[in-house]
Amino acid sequence: MVGAGEYGLFYSLFNFSLLLNILLDFGITNFNNREISRHSQLLSKYLSNIVFVKILLAIAYSILCLGAALLMGYSGRQLYLLAFLVFNQFLSSFILYLRSNLSGLQFFKTDSVISVLDRFLMIIFCSLLLWGNIIDRQFTIDWFIYAQTLSYIITCVFSFLIVISKSEFFKVRMDRAFIISILKQSYPYALLTLLMTTYSRIDSVLLERLLVQGNIESGIYAQAFRIVDAANMFPFLFAGLLLPMFSKMIKNQESVQPLVGFAFSLLFVPCFTFSVASIVYRSDIMQLLYHQHTGQSSILLGILMGSFLLISINYIFGTLLTAYGSIKQLNYISALGVIISLTLNFALIPSLKSTGAAIANLSCQLIVAILQVALGLKIFKFRIDYKKNGSYLIFIILTPFLILFIRSLFSKWILGFLTAIVVSLILSLTLRIIRAKDFLQLFDKGVA
Repeated sequence: MVGAGEYGLFYSLFNFSLLLNILLDFGITNFNNREISRHSQLLSKYLSNIVFVKILLAIAYSILCLGAALLMGYSGRQLYLLAFLVFNQFLSSFILYLRSNLSGLQFFKTDSVISVLDRFLMIIFCSLLLWGNIIDRQFTIDWFIYAQTLSYIITCVFSFLIVISKSEFFKVRMDRAFIISILKQSYPYALLTLLMTTYSRIDSVLLERLLVQGNIESGIYAQAFRIVDAANMFPFLFAGLLLPMFSKMIKNQESVQPLVGFAFSLLFVPCFTFSVASIVYRSDIMQLLYHQHTGQSSILLGILMGSFLLISINYIFGTLLTAYGSIKQLNYISALGVIISLTLNFALIPSLKSTGAAIANLSCQLIVAILQVALGLKIFKFRIDYKKNGSYLIFIILTPFLILFIRSLFSKWILGFLTAIVVSLILSLTLRIIRAKDFLQLFDKGVA
């Protein structure tokens, strides 16, 4: 509705607001999730102090983010929109912190509802603005941001009330020694998040800043990458469930291999299937969603769906290593990811533009995934299941051929796309990569 240029401007500003996002959290959310899952009786004490810390961090983040924007040449409307996005980042960060208390207390169902509430409200508000005929003007990107702000505010208030009901008391206070202790312990998590955000999000910012028509190229890139962002909700939410479960199992000296194996199966099968199907139907997807630049964005989608598959794998092993406490090693891997991302983006964007950014993203995610998997295998010394690996190999080989064959059978691509997804999932059940029995056992043990 707003065109590639306007959305590209929003997308680059949004990702710019994400780069310093860690200042809003400083690793507190991951630290809090891990600690509350182990020591639930500390909820009231942690909540009373951390709320005060979050407010201080929000002030620091706002000053630094807007100051950096001025130094990079942002002005006028760009700063106006960025100010709203900065506020939205604070609300989003605060919601994630509140959710970390619920998941740490093992209230997974409540956490799951809250995790989608802001998106659900966003869909309602934007649907009314787009198709409700309540305003007689053309939809603008500003309205999109305002709808996001309102959705976050409602979700934040709702989440806060729930967490308060679970605590014995709540009183905003500043225990200096306690706060310094938390920040020292959470610092490695903060650095990890900063590095991961940088190598994952810097591409669109560099596109907008390095090229003459950077906002348009960033918009074209966003057309494809927002599919990855949307699909990432599944592994992201799954990782939120895994972190407290891994932490508790490691503390109790239980073997995590069964859970890792099941989590990998449950994520890899749908993510691989969706990735391959999206690559095969990439042109149809882009033509359905957009009216401009569909040819170029479909090429980008084909590249970035490879990144999505690798990101899904990183969610499992990154979460496992975080629960184990291997933050130093993860920081080294992520720092390497930043170096690779910056090097490739600066080298490829001037000549290949958005395609170069996509190639840089895929290359970076591949190296990070290889290193995280290798580190996880080394630390936990997982036994190799050759039979299961054989099933994976058959699934990986057959799925692309099945999807290509199904594409040739259906004249309506959406029907073919959905059929391909279903058939591939049936194949995974036939190969016993995913078993209903394992899922029910996991559900009874942790999720329920």
